Amino acid sequence: MTAHAARPATVTAPPGTWRLGRRRWSVLIDRRALVAATVLGGLLLLAVAVSLALGTARVELTSTLPAVVGVGEPRDVLLVQRLRLPRVAAGVAVGAALGIAGVLLQTLARNRLATPDTVGLNDGATAFAVASVVAVPTTLAPSAFALVGSATAAALALGLSGGAGRRGYRFLVVGLGVGAALGALTQLMLARAAIDDANRALPWTVGSLNSRAPLAVAILAVGVAVVLPLAVLLGRRLHLLRLADPVVLALGQRVSRIRLAAIGAAVTTAGLSVATAGPLGLVALLAPEIARKAAGPRNVPVVGAALAGALVVVLADLLGRTVAAPVELPVGIVTAVVGGPYLLWLLLTTRTRRIP
Repeated sequence: MTAHAARPATVTAPPGTWRLGRRRWSVLIDRRALVAATVLGGLLLLAVAVSLALGTARVELTSTLPAVVGVGEPRDVLLVQRLRLPRVAAGVAVGAALGIAGVLLQTLARNRLATPDTVGLNDGATAFAVASVVAVPTTLAPSAFALVGSATAAALALGLSGGAGRRGYRFLVVGLGVGAALGALTQLMLARAAIDDANRALPWTVGSLNSRAPLAVAILAVGVAVVLPLAVLLGRRLHLLRLADPVVLALGQRVSRIRLAAIGAAVTTAGLSVATAGPLGLVALLAPEIARKAAGPRNVPVVGAALAGALVVVLADLLGRTVAAPVELPVGIVTAVVGGPYLLWLLLTTRTRRIP
């Protein structure tokens, strides 16, 4: 008899996925999630182009891309490159950051109402950013203080609720209380501050993309670029937290580390977004829901939520600039008006509050 070497069994990808790689080193890509992210990315590019073209003075849609790189009529280059592009770039970065923070917190707490708005992260970042303007008016202070404020709010909510995960509902309720207290602190500081200091701090309490500091936008962009791939890897592990903790431990995953990493990523992105544009209400609630509806329930749509968040903010800013021109509505007011009815619907429909 002749001996034959055993061939390794061919590993087939589960239905609805693509398997990329060879043998031991491979990755599964969900087809629906990839298609959803591609569509959201295309819509985002279209929204960016339209936002660069429309305004009090209009630019031809076909001229926006050349104007971005400095080619075209001097008027078009000035409008697009100097006035509108920094604003749109800030909107994309802020929206992506809020989308990431929202999908991580919702998945961690297993509740669709758990966002940086509802668990106090945005209120903490706002309170500390306002304090930095009123007490320590330096260029780097708002960004640094906003991160500290977001982390402080998260630590208070986690500590008082006993953690997230299986106590997700309690974490949400405690976060609402922490956010209310920090919001009251912000109003107290504004009321007691000198009129000039209060005027400088007021933009941090109402979300706006007008005249954002380039340094703050650059820091936020770097933060999103660093956190996004980590959040994608983290999302695969967060998906396992739907199971009981002993089961997750048996699969070789450390539950406490996963939750701590998710909180850290959410704190970083939420704090930097507030430091850049102030609090933008309900973006972190809308973006994960859009991504989840598009990508399906089989994974945590981190990339889709980032793209959806950027799309929501860019469209909201475009609407605020054009609907009542020449009067400009802050983007935070637009997102609150659009997202408010959805939040009420989500509160009234008890079946959809919990993430499957």
